[in-house]
Amino acid sequence: MFSTLARSSAFVARPLVGRNVARTFVTPSLAVAATEGQAEVVLVGCGAPNRGMGWYHAVQMLEEKCPSASLDYIVEPWFLGAGSDSPAGQEFKEFKDDAEAKYGVKFAVSLEELPPPEAPRLALISGRTADNPRLLTESIAFGSKCIYLEKPGAPTVTELEQMKQEADDAGVEVLMGYNKNVCKYVRKTREFAATLPGSHVTFISNNAYENTPESLGECFERNAEGMLKNMAIHELALLVSFYDVSVDNIAEVVADKEFSSMQTLKGPSGKDFTDFDKIKFTIKTKNGNQVSVAADRCGGTDSYATVSDADGKEVFRYYMPDDDDKAHVKELEAKYPTAMPYFFTQDPDYITVKERVAKHTVDGAPAEGVATIGIAVETLKVAEYLTPMLREQLK
Repeated sequence: MFSTLARSSAFVARPLVGRNVARTFVTPSLAVAATEGQAEVVLVGCGAPNRGMGWYHAVQMLEEKCPSASLDYIVEPWFLGAGSDSPAGQEFKEFKDDAEAKYGVKFAVSLEELPPPEAPRLALISGRTADNPRLLTESIAFGSKCIYLEKPGAPTVTELEQMKQEADDAGVEVLMGYNKNVCKYVRKTREFAATLPGSHVTFISNNAYENTPESLGECFERNAEGMLKNMAIHELALLVSFYDVSVDNIAEVVADKEFSSMQTLKGPSGKDFTDFDKIKFTIKTKNGNQVSVAADRCGGTDSYATVSDADGKEVFRYYMPDDDDKAHVKELEAKYPTAMPYFFTQDPDYITVKERVAKHTVDGAPAEGVATIGIAVETLKVAEYLTPMLREQLK
């Protein structure tokens, strides 16, 4: 639980601002935690401890892993509202009590409860994908200078394009949480492939869900936008960013039927959800690029990339985490034994993206390697284009 982190000597406790702040916010006259050179971060959508991506973002900022980011506010409508009495809601209350008491973090049900910003405000939106259009509108309305938007950004291309236009009109920059764009294994793979004419790159993404109808059904329902708009969206962003992949530039898409699997399973609600539990495909572009992606919900904790030569023989493989990072992963696993394993393997990259976006919010310096909402729009277009095509090939 979060209290384990709270005992870490790496933390500097912030003044206690107040405990009963879920509905009535502290007055703006009280000092905020952000200091000079830091963005005032509003985390919008924390999620459940040990499971929610927003929760892990919070943990990293409270550990002071992102020097330019000060986590001052957490907006969590569900666990401070209708979900407060659920088991996960009780876990969230423990996290909330710790964060308030030890770090002065202020909690709210909605963005409208926030006081005006007293430092450059960065909204980190990590809620349900379906809520993101509304949350972006509210983040702009309540003083955000920059927005960090978790993938895929919106349920549909149309909504994401509207969000981009809204942010452009307001002069608010939107950067995306596509952390694999800054990953070491991606950089190393691309560098090696560039030295080998005729080579072929495959990006492999794994999650560690149990291979059972119950586990995958819960996954399918919680990530109802589908694998290509969720788990594999990071790989699609790589293809858009580095391989000239776009809907207009795709010449051919071929599914690996032997590897791939699609199921219809019941989620916790009892409703049926159809999705890929694993998928592999190769894209050829009109300008001659060729690249492959594989994703497996039950494949384990590691992501990696391979390079094959012109004859199809694998000649290079680089893992995330690599040997240098595995000791750090072990430390995090010991500290958070029930947390999602992929948090730990991608821990350094989450930090890198948040720090670059927070620093950009403060000083305007380019957030090197961080995907823009423009990249996200193209990525989501590719996901929407591929999903029915791959489903048809797997029938």
